[in-house]
Order: sequence, then structure tokens, then C-alpha cells
Amino acid sequence: MLTIARRIKQSEEVNKISCKKTFFYLQFILMAILKSIVNFVMDILETVVFIGSIFIVIYLFILTPNQVKGASMEPTFRTGDYILTSRITYKFRNPQRGDVVVFRSPRNPDIEYIKRIIGLPGDRILIKDNEVYVNDIKLEETYISAKTNLWEGGFIKEGVVFTVPENSVFIMGDNRPRSYDSREFGPVPFDNIIGQVFYRYFPAAVMGAIHNPLPQSLR
Repeated sequence: MLTIARRIKQSEEVNKISCKKTFFYLQFILMAILKSIVNFVMDILETVVFIGSIFIVIYLFILTPNQVKGASMEPTFRTGDYILTSRITYKFRNPQRGDVVVFRSPRNPDIEYIKRIIGLPGDRILIKDNEVYVNDIKLEETYISAKTNLWEGGFIKEGVVFTVPENSVFIMGDNRPRSYDSREFGPVPFDNIIGQVFYRYFPAAVMGAIHNPLPQSLR
């Protein structure tokens, strides 16, 4: 009887040891799985943070997506078009006549516009007989509607020459009758220019690079 009881006790002790080993083994596996999951999640978070940081840097310092709102740049751009604006173009060269730019309004820096540069510092701007003259040369503007009715504004009057001041540009919308631009609020300081519009990525039918339509001699 003692032998049987001793064997039973030994068996129970063996079972206890086996259960403890199994428990510790399972615990080890679970900890390893948990560690793997945590490492996987941390890798994903690090990747997301890294990619997010890149996008933030690109957005703040290199290029910015914008949506066209309003009809002031028709027929070149229409409401709902999505464009990319380069923030670094003018770090390497000066603005040129014919460039399309996004800029902060001189009257309200919280408002952004998209317009075309017509005049550079020192240029003499004249609106006369429904035409725009820059330095006594009439602009041949292939990018505007053939029957555009050009009106004067509250800042510049028809027949009166305006000289663009230093570090500023004179801008106008392509849809002259429906554009609020330098004719109303005057020249735009260089510091207000956010960047040059260089690409339209939506809608797909008109996707592509935005080129300056003026010949090199007139830029």
C-alpha cells in the first residue's frame, strides 16, 4: 500500500512539474508572440511617422496641392481642377511674365488666389482699348478668351500707365471680366507668392504640366 501511495504521490509531483513546464513554455511562447506583435506595430508606426514627416516637409517646403475655386482663370483652369504648386521654383529663378502662381492676397493674407503674372518690377502696365500693354508692347494672349471684355479696376484706370514697384508683380486672371486681381488690389509683393503652378493632376482628361505660353523674349 505504501508503495502504491508513494507512486501516486510521485506521479502527482511529476504532473505538477510537467504542468509548470507547460505553463512556462506557453508563457514563453505568448511573450514571444506579444513581443513580435509589439515590434511589428512599432515598425509600422515608425514607417508611418517617417512617411508622414516626408509629406510634411514636402508640403511645407517643396510643393503644395491646391484646388481651383471660381472662374477667374478660365479657360486655362476651371472650378474643381486640382493642381500642384512648386514652392522652390523661385528659390532658383525670378518670377516670369506668363507664370501662373498661387499667392496670398495683399489685402487679406488668409486668402489665396491663383492668377497669371503680367508685369515684373519696373514694367509699365497700360490697359487701353480692351488690350494690355507691357512696356508699350501689346500682349498677344493666346490663353484668354477671344472675346474677353477687359475692364479697369479700382486700382488701375484705363489709359493710365502704372509702373510695377520693386519686389512686386502685377497679376491678372485669364478670365478678365470675372477676376479679382491687381486691377483692384494693386501689385503683389514677392513675399506673398506661395509658388508657381506647374502641374494639373485632376481631372485626368486635362492632366499634365502647365507651361508658360509666352515666348522667351517676352518673359
